[in-house]
Amino acid sequence: MARDVRGRAVARSRPLIQKVALAVAAVFVLIGVLGFVPGFTIHYGDLEFAGHHSEAKLIGLFQVSILHNLLHLLFGLVGLVLARRVAGARLFLAGGGAAYLGLWLYGFGIDRETAANFVPFNDADNWLHLFLGFGMLALGLLLNNEVGTGGRPDTPLDRP
Repeated sequence: MARDVRGRAVARSRPLIQKVALAVAAVFVLIGVLGFVPGFTIHYGDLEFAGHHSEAKLIGLFQVSILHNLLHLLFGLVGLVLARRVAGARLFLAGGGAAYLGLWLYGFGIDRETAANFVPFNDADNWLHLFLGFGMLALGLLLNNEVGTGGRPDTPLDRP
């Protein structure tokens, strides 16, 4: 383990994938909390527990319900826990991205005026789910904690 001049252990910085996962998870927690704040949530008095009848909209765009806000909070808290390790951070980003692509397909395929829209979703939510899905999936699969620490550029690939 590396030590400084006084013999204390030097704190290592977190790999980039963990920092990104922490940031994404923190944003989800923040969004979950802001969903319960009048002013950030327009028509706060119309906030329902679940279902497409909830007319509350986060920043006037994204249709939300109590369930929707709780899911954002839970997803963010799980992300904060998973981001403590590199494998967990990768799972949170890539798995979360895949889940959000699934939510996009679900929101795209359902009739939004039926009980199937229980979370609820609107067009803005669907576009955000598509963006989040591809973004989180790309970050989870492409960010590598080993970037920049490999061998020399002139090391042949076919020899050790």
